[in-house]
Amino acid sequence: MSVAFRRESDDEHKEPEYELPIPVGPNLVTPRGLRLLGEEVARIEAAIAATEAEEERKKLQRRLRYFHTRHATAEVQPAPGDAVVAIGSRVTFTLNGGERSLTVVGHDEADPARSHIAFSAPLARALMGAEVGETLEYQDREDAIEIVATRADPEVQA
Repeated sequence: MSVAFRRESDDEHKEPEYELPIPVGPNLVTPRGLRLLGEEVARIEAAIAATEAEEERKKLQRRLRYFHTRHATAEVQPAPGDAVVAIGSRVTFTLNGGERSLTVVGHDEADPARSHIAFSAPLARALMGAEVGETLEYQDREDAIEIVATRADPEVQA
């Protein structure tokens, strides 16, 4: 029988659903990051309990698997000192003639709008391990970044 005369089910046209991708490498987090992961697990579990629509439950369960994994594999990093940039550091630096400040955090707590960037971001990788007064190479420029100050960010340590 020709395919043109065969009734297709609605499921044949759906895109396959894959698990949410887990970032490669260790799951390094700040104390705040661990707390946020736990809160998200609790929020999703409550939403699943309150949802009756099967499709919505499946989407929530998929998110829950992701956040359960992230919470279970989280490695809380010790509070950084004031001498070297590390996860949890609030660092002030100059880049292209302008001064900027940002906090280096874990993947799931990154929020560029709040100046929180993941430790795996190119800029964060350039900053990690640097000390105050040090100049760093970035984007093929030898002295692109100068570290002005670094300290533990109390917001992400709570």
